[in-house]
Amino acid sequence: MFTIGDFARLGRVSVRMLRHYDATGLLRPARVDPSTGYRHYTAAQLARLNRVIALKDLGFTLSQVQQILDEKVGTEELRAMLRLRQAELETAMTAAATRLAQVEARLRSIESEGHMPANDVVMKSLPSVRVAELTGVAPDFDTIGPTIQPLYVELLKRLEEAGIVPSGPGIAYYEDTPEGGILVHAGVQVAAPVRDDGTLRVLDLPPVESAATIVHRGSMETILPAVQTLGQWIDTNNYRSTGYPREINLECPEDRNDWVTELQEPITPA
Repeated sequence: MFTIGDFARLGRVSVRMLRHYDATGLLRPARVDPSTGYRHYTAAQLARLNRVIALKDLGFTLSQVQQILDEKVGTEELRAMLRLRQAELETAMTAAATRLAQVEARLRSIESEGHMPANDVVMKSLPSVRVAELTGVAPDFDTIGPTIQPLYVELLKRLEEAGIVPSGPGIAYYEDTPEGGILVHAGVQVAAPVRDDGTLRVLDLPPVESAATIVHRGSMETILPAVQTLGQWIDTNNYRSTGYPREINLECPEDRNDWVTELQEPITPA
């Protein structure tokens, strides 16, 4: 048997925590010395301790932990519960990281007010380009990322099944929907015949006579300053926007912070 101190070291928990688990009935000592009151534990009790810590760290309350353990949930069922909870936490962490990046981008926009890098904006015409695309509807700007990412995954899968190899960069563009959402077009440049057979749409985006463009370096969650720089340049130079900017994915390495994206916003004289 182990003393409470030795057992705490084996389990990587504090003695105080073990006493609390004893008091709540989560993990009773195997033996308590009747004369000294010293607690003693066995190596076999590490299994229950590991379950208590894992469940607690995954966000379950102590009462929920006790209910799960008292119902003698099997190892496979417990593993499935932990995997599910792990997936939920990972999703929440990803959403929180995205939110943080958006807040940082908004802060940079505030800090750069009055310091518009006008020389970063280039005005040019855009030729017609043929793209294969899939579409989806995002309820608002915050959900464009979660909407467009699976569209691109599915688009590349369908292109491979159709034997179509992308001939150029990814091109995303957007439209307002009558219901107030945003119609998301996830596209990629291709050299293939025009088609729309219900599984894949290939079409020609029309040329744009004048577009204000800017290159953004970083993840799409941090694109706000570039978008607002375009807007400021358009207003300052007496133009008006005629639609959402296209997003041209010039470089998309594994690290999203190294992405390079060109924004192309169609404009006309005000």
